[in-house]
Parts: sequence; structure tokens; C-alpha cells
Amino acid sequence: MEVQEFALDFFSLKGKNAIVTGGNSGLGQAFSLALAKAGANLFIPSIVEDDGTTKRLIEEAGSRMEFIQIDISKEGAPKKIIHTCVERLGSVDILINCAGICNLAEVLDFDRKKWDPMIDINLTAAFEMSYEAAKVMVPQRSGKIINICSVFTFLGGQWSPAYAATKHGIAGLTKAYCDELGQYNIQVNGIAPGYFATNITAATRSNPETNKRVLDHIPANRWGDAADLMGAAIFLSSRASDYVNGHILSVDGGYLVR
Repeated sequence: MEVQEFALDFFSLKGKNAIVTGGNSGLGQAFSLALAKAGANLFIPSIVEDDGTTKRLIEEAGSRMEFIQIDISKEGAPKKIIHTCVERLGSVDILINCAGICNLAEVLDFDRKKWDPMIDINLTAAFEMSYEAAKVMVPQRSGKIINICSVFTFLGGQWSPAYAATKHGIAGLTKAYCDELGQYNIQVNGIAPGYFATNITAATRSNPETNKRVLDHIPANRWGDAADLMGAAIFLSSRASDYVNGHILSVDGGYLVR
């Protein structure tokens, strides 16, 4: 490719079909909307009932949305999601594994009842979604898989050993799948968000002491906004990242350097 051939249309997702797990709420909704604004159609599986908000935003962006209410951790759910997406939209070009949960407890109170659901949803479901998507992407010799990691992919996990374990694990899955699928023109990367202003972090932000503790660790001196993740999602979903593979992109305002 000649340098002069590069243009903004390298970031276009027109004609692409994307799955975003958990894509109708929280950061998942931001990823869905970002891809829609870049031209992709969305297929969104979520355990959270669709209230119509995400569909409206996606259609206002000029894209199409299909939704299925499903628990991705249940046996057979990932296979059903991939097959239904192909039936409704015609292909699976992009998969963003975003669905996840985070249970908090001190280490002596963090037992298997807290551990198992997080492993099932955060890690095993992401593996099974990637596995089923790969069955579609390998024959078409193209695809993008983006796993949502965390700054805790690189750090410990005080009050949530399972969260840290799953986020370390999802990074390993990203690299392993990259190593095998790269030969088929499939790129597998991760996005590691830092501290974002979401419903999950509302209690931390509302407490002056914990809020200050977080902000003192962020060179940008602010919590992330969902919009801060949109560019990374579009980049890793588009032609612009065709030679980026096995990378974990931190979007954290500089949190990891301090």
C-alpha cells in the first residue's frame, strides 16, 4: 500500500456486521454506537432487556440493529448467537466481547459462589463466542475479534480476585487466538479501559476519599467518559488496524504509568 492511498475511509465499517455482547448498556452501548457511527450493522446479545434506546441511537446513526435477549454464559448460547447473527445480517465481521460482571468482597469472603459466575461470563463465554465466531471468520478469510480487558489485566485485583483473573485470562486468550488466526487475516486485539464514569463506579465517585484516590492516579486528572473508548473500538474494527494483532490497547488516561 502506498502512503497516499491511506484515507479516512480506512476507518469506515460500511457493509460490516458486528456483534457486541452486552452492547445495549454501559460501555458496551458506547462500543455499539461507535461501530454504528462508522457504518456497521449491529447484532446485540444481552441478558439486559432492550428498552429501545440503543436501537434508536443506532438507527439515528444510519445503521441497523438486531437484538437477542440471552444469557451468554448458558450452554449453547454463543453458538446460537453467532448462527442467528449470520441468519439475520448475513455475516459476522466483528466481534467485541464486552459482557462482564464484577463481584466485590474481601479475600476471605470471596468463595466459589462469587468466583464461578465471573469466570463463566467474563472468560468462558468470551472464549466460546470467539470459538464460534472463528468458525465463520476462517472460511471468509477476514475478521476482527476485540476482547474488553481492563487495567486489572496488568494489576492485582484487591476485593475481586476473580475479576483480575478473568482479565489476565482474556489477555492470554487474545494472544493465543492472534497467534493461530493471524494467518487467516483475522486480527484479535484487546482494549483495556481504565476508570470510567459508569453506574458501576458511581459509589466510588460519590465518595470524596475514594474519588480522590482514583484521580490522584490518573495523569489526565479525570474519569474516563464512554466516548473516550469509541475511537479505539473503530480503529481495531477497521482496515486501519489490519497489521495490529495480539495487542492490548490501554485507554486509561495514563493510569498505568503512575
